[in-house]
Amino acid sequence: MATATDIQAHDVQHDEHEHEHHGNFWTNYIFCQDHKIIAKQFLITGMFWALIGGLMSVVFRLQLGFPEASLEWLRPILHGWITPEGKIDTEFYLALVTMHGTIMVFFVLTAGLSGTFSNFLIPLQVGARDMASGFMNMLSYWFFFLSSVVMFSSLFLSMGPASGGWTIYPPLSALPQAMEGSGMGMTLWLVAMALFIVSTLLGGINYVTTIINMRTKGMSFSRLPLTIWAFFFTAIIGILSFPVLFGAALLLIFDRSFGTSFYLSDIFIGGEALPNQGGSPILFQHLFWFLGHPEVYIVLLPALGITSEIIATNSRKPIFGYKAMVGSMLFIAILSFVVWAHHMFVTGMNPFLGSIFTLLTLIIAVPSAVKIFNYVTTLYRGNILFTPAMLFSIGLVSFFLTGGITGLFLGNSAVDIQLHDTYFVVAHFHLVMGSASFFGMIAGVYHWFPKMFGRMMDDRLGYIHFWVTFVGVYMVFFPLHYIGIAGFPRRYYTWTSFETFNSFADLNMLVSVAAMLTMSAQFVFLFNFIYSIFRGKKAPANPWNATTLEWTTPRNPKHGNWPGEIPTVYRWPYDYSKPGAKEDFIPQTVPYSETPESNLPQENELIKLEVGDSDSIVVGDKQH
Repeated sequence: MATATDIQAHDVQHDEHEHEHHGNFWTNYIFCQDHKIIAKQFLITGMFWALIGGLMSVVFRLQLGFPEASLEWLRPILHGWITPEGKIDTEFYLALVTMHGTIMVFFVLTAGLSGTFSNFLIPLQVGARDMASGFMNMLSYWFFFLSSVVMFSSLFLSMGPASGGWTIYPPLSALPQAMEGSGMGMTLWLVAMALFIVSTLLGGINYVTTIINMRTKGMSFSRLPLTIWAFFFTAIIGILSFPVLFGAALLLIFDRSFGTSFYLSDIFIGGEALPNQGGSPILFQHLFWFLGHPEVYIVLLPALGITSEIIATNSRKPIFGYKAMVGSMLFIAILSFVVWAHHMFVTGMNPFLGSIFTLLTLIIAVPSAVKIFNYVTTLYRGNILFTPAMLFSIGLVSFFLTGGITGLFLGNSAVDIQLHDTYFVVAHFHLVMGSASFFGMIAGVYHWFPKMFGRMMDDRLGYIHFWVTFVGVYMVFFPLHYIGIAGFPRRYYTWTSFETFNSFADLNMLVSVAAMLTMSAQFVFLFNFIYSIFRGKKAPANPWNATTLEWTTPRNPKHGNWPGEIPTVYRWPYDYSKPGAKEDFIPQTVPYSETPESNLPQENELIKLEVGDSDSIVVGDKQH
């Protein structure tokens, strides 16, 4: 029971928050410390980058799907990157692939997904006024924004942006003279990523601190929504792994600018031997993939957490196996740090060491399978509401399953050596990481849009968006599995020089058409999103009849989230369809004494059974 002093302290704190944020446009919407505004900033910036990255994929799919077609019509946009013959310049093609991967992995699926929903949901779902440090939270976004500006500016260099692949392997990335994209474009890439890593670390420290220290009364760890568990593990993974990439990039800058040889040895350019000796490009691969594989789960775990929340809410059932879901996320987080070298089976790794990484890679399929089983079991016999958010969540489960199965092939070193440089790998990680995480992000937007903007998105446009995108993604990546098994190489600018691959011309055309169709569906979403912000139907306080704390705030919560005392939590977050309850959901803020289960044994309650002449059962102080 809160004392009068506690309530007064809450009110004072709330008044301070309200007073602090009666500012102008710049302090309320630009340099703002309100976690909800910062979440929207991450979301809008991530959507901008998703548009840029998606359009880049369409451009290089035009080259691959229609290798003989003239792309002269793109000259007003791409200018010198279109050759006199009307083709995409070969080095610009490599730059497109590099920038597409960098943008989608880091700027969209890391900052856009985790930055948006960690910021928005953590204080609301744990019962906090704001993040532990609003100033640090603001800095996190602005470091990301500066990173975006630097990366975007590299697109306008005369020599082009970085073009050594999104993994920036040396020696292409370590030698400015190696190719056009190894020059200033690569330097700006490294600067942008350094700023991005600072942003990620600032955000991650804030998320962990807020979850541990700022939970409201009654919000024990066992009552946290699965979204918060996912954001918690994601932040820890980022804090431990991103500094390794920072160190790798720093050594790369030394090699590029200060004559060191961390990654370089016995290099010849134009017949001239360079002085570098003693370095190893394999060292960079170890450092990069020590971040690179945890990065897979940095983008996947938030999407899985969002999906858990949406599936339980729209199935009108408690999530199946809450503790197993938390345990599987913990197990995934731990194993993600010890499987990085399965990306390096083709580097001449010792076969015994390769077998260890194969074993660890196959083991990580177990907690992933637990999550799939729990999702399916939650859906089973549920009273399912097929909202756009629910459809995208089910789509995520589908991609996670089909893409994960192909990971069993690539986790085996003997098979991976044959498939590593083919489109099979491209199809695998785009399904299990790219598409699944993207669907989780979109599902979250549809589900929490009413809380973000106080209005509803149009369901009909949402259904169109889902079905076109869902079918389009499978039309893109199923054929790529097939041609990958046939040996079709990835990263190649053109394949027409290889007669054996000409039989795949029709499949490549199909993939390119499907990619353009899928991209077109995103403009439906973009229109729905922007239109609904201003003209959408006004949302009720709890449109999905959900149980978690964010739906107990006003329709448009101000800074501080709750106008009075922060609610107390009494129960776990998935009390749906409880027998005997008046409604099919019971919010976390409803005490047990106010629900039918008050007649049943409660947590930590002494149960005494007396069997005598009356055959009575005494539960607490009640006789039945």
